[in-house]
Amino acid sequence: MEHHWFYPPRNFAGLDGPEAAVETARILVLPVPYDSTTSYKTGAREGPQAILDASVNLELFDQELGRAPAAVGIHTLPEVAPVLSGPQAMVERLYQIAQDLLRQDRLLVMLGGEHLLAAAMVRAFVERYPHLTVLQFDAHGDLRDEYLESRYTHACTARRMVELCPLVQVGVRSLSAEEWAFLGSAPPVTTFFAQEAPLSGAQLDRLVAALGPEVYVTFDLDALDPAIMPGVGNPEPGGLGWWETLRILRRVTQQRRVVGFDLVEYCPPEGTTASAFTAAKLAYKLMGYCTQEWGLR
Repeated sequence: MEHHWFYPPRNFAGLDGPEAAVETARILVLPVPYDSTTSYKTGAREGPQAILDASVNLELFDQELGRAPAAVGIHTLPEVAPVLSGPQAMVERLYQIAQDLLRQDRLLVMLGGEHLLAAAMVRAFVERYPHLTVLQFDAHGDLRDEYLESRYTHACTARRMVELCPLVQVGVRSLSAEEWAFLGSAPPVTTFFAQEAPLSGAQLDRLVAALGPEVYVTFDLDALDPAIMPGVGNPEPGGLGWWETLRILRRVTQQRRVVGFDLVEYCPPEGTTASAFTAAKLAYKLMGYCTQEWGLR
């Protein structure tokens, strides 16, 4: 039977055969369709599969890198089932899964789902990489200690991270009074507000200097300008542009070791097919940047 008779698998980039084999793939993609604590528009639980479906249409060759990042192998893991007893229990489940996956020497990529999930990933990564810094792309500070009577919500994600390691934020343009006061208390947080964009050479130098040797990137898609990423549950005017975002990510991956990343808060009901493709393209570009600097071809 001819392979082209069938639709491609519903995994990242529609890969089949050796490029998608779990035994040899250097990149693992973990979809987590969960959005229990979202506070404005729900639907981020539909984001992971929408990104995977859009990724089937990616051109696998990357002219910037002069190669096809997919050649290193990308295996898409099964979706993580939700825990219905509460968000703290869901964080614990995802932490245990990530902890197990990090015993392998691969690039782990989590597709959310809501941003709270990133707190579980960071906890696992900090255990593996004690000198980790988190680079957070986000429209919001996410630095509340508690929101709607819970310490485990999307609005508290960065606060839970800061309890574990230093944090650098990019694209922030919305903060509560509580978060502003927290930033003024000299926590291990460096914030580049959206109004500082586009980041100049000197600012990029300062951003990279704030990062430790190993970096985990958590990318809330509402960091991007809603003009190119309307499909988010908590949109904010302004935001980062496409080329500016890639310049930042390329610079960081060239000068620091990015050991993993997540892409969260894509909300298909609020967006278009262009939003899904943009998210998939961003994930693939960052996979390419990371593996290029890891020396993988």
